[in-house]
Amino acid sequence: MDSSDSSYVSRPRAYGHTAPSYPWRRSRFMRWLCKFFKGTGCRVSNGRHSHLIGGESMLHRPVKPADDQSKDANEDLDHANALSLVEDAKKPNAPGYRGQGIDDDELAKAIQESLSMPSYQPYQPVQFLPRGYRICGGCHHEIGYGHYLSCMGTFWHPQCFRCYACGQLIRETEFSLSGTYPYHKSCYKELHHPKCDVCHEFIPTNRAGLIEYRAHPFWGQKYCPSHEHDHTPRCCSCERMESRNTRYIYLGEGRSLCLECLESAIMDAGDCQPLYHSIRDYYEGMNMRIDQQIPMLLVERQALNEAMEGEKYGHHHMPETRGLCLSEEQTVSSIHKRPRIGGNKILDMRTHPQKLIRRCEVTAILVLYGLPRLLTGSILAHELMHGWLRLKGYRDLSPEVEEGICQVLSHMWLESEIMPGSTSVPSSSSYAPSSSSAMPSSKKAAKSDTEKKLGEFFMHQIAHDTSTAYGEGFRAANAAVNKYGLRRTLDHIHFTGAFPV
Repeated sequence: MDSSDSSYVSRPRAYGHTAPSYPWRRSRFMRWLCKFFKGTGCRVSNGRHSHLIGGESMLHRPVKPADDQSKDANEDLDHANALSLVEDAKKPNAPGYRGQGIDDDELAKAIQESLSMPSYQPYQPVQFLPRGYRICGGCHHEIGYGHYLSCMGTFWHPQCFRCYACGQLIRETEFSLSGTYPYHKSCYKELHHPKCDVCHEFIPTNRAGLIEYRAHPFWGQKYCPSHEHDHTPRCCSCERMESRNTRYIYLGEGRSLCLECLESAIMDAGDCQPLYHSIRDYYEGMNMRIDQQIPMLLVERQALNEAMEGEKYGHHHMPETRGLCLSEEQTVSSIHKRPRIGGNKILDMRTHPQKLIRRCEVTAILVLYGLPRLLTGSILAHELMHGWLRLKGYRDLSPEVEEGICQVLSHMWLESEIMPGSTSVPSSSSYAPSSSSAMPSSKKAAKSDTEKKLGEFFMHQIAHDTSTAYGEGFRAANAAVNKYGLRRTLDHIHFTGAFPV
């Protein structure tokens, strides 16, 4: 058997593999010996296998098998037998004597290579996975012989590879995987791909292949970025975008109102008067009584903008002005009668001009119509604080100081409305509600969850405003009031024109 080019492949048994055998691999030295003794009939042996060189067996030096010996010992036997044969061949009377010399250099080179070459290839065992290694991710039984599917370290029988959502077989070449659960791509998209809260379609991916959307910081409403530029209506009160399955009420002048805000919307001066008087009572309850009778008008946006342009005192207003404390004599068009709503828009809007006479430092308070009760009230509380400051002689205040302290009063009033029992006045303040002028509890009707949520949003707007005058001013004023109380803060503003630190 010539095993010079053979390699061993194990035959697997039921739960393992067969024991290895080590076939003899002839070294260059042994091949040289075979060539040297060719035609002599000699048998060359390495102690485990013998090779007949040619003719009848004339020389045979059997060596006892050495399977139990080490590799080094076996190689020593190979060389000893080979050298013995060489020596015998050199004798004149030896069988197979060829009468020629042996190339010592060639022999030395062959011996050197024989010393460094192993007589067999190292055994490389074939690995077999243990029984029970592959467990089907669908039926959770062992996967035996046959076809199976593998992905991300999980295995399935072909018949068990089903969508975790619809239960149908997955036959497509592409699928989605969530954890160890496979899905049809369409099923996975339906379950996990975000949908737009405006158009109710899947939010598209951007050029980079990423899902990009906008979300309102308070309401969490998610929508496609394109809706910011496609004229989708946005509620002028709560800032939520109009959904495709609902219709907002169009108030005119580019303003729309959602149905939730419409439930408590103030539409004319008659609706607003009770709210206005309750806020004046709130001021009186904090020992900040306003003696002058200041007119209050509900107006459209155009009338408010025109009045603001004619106002000389104080021009630090928000980008969208919703209220104004007038100090000059003006003629203002106010809403005379509550309009009707039909076909998702305002009908029969009636206004009439009203001449405002200056009798004190404050001529009137103007408020934008069509806003929910809590937002209208917070605007009134803010503008009444402007009036109180002017009537009490607070002059030449910076926008951050005046708007900041007015926002604090607006925030305090909102908190008292949505958190029953809260006075919203720091305990260190001498401006605390008096028992004689406190608002009766019967006047504070129970708020619905929707209205409470709106109140929380309006408070969130005040607290997180990014403008210098209204946002930073509020946070500085609120910190001063919380530390020193409202009374001491106002006194410090009166004398220094700044907040105490």
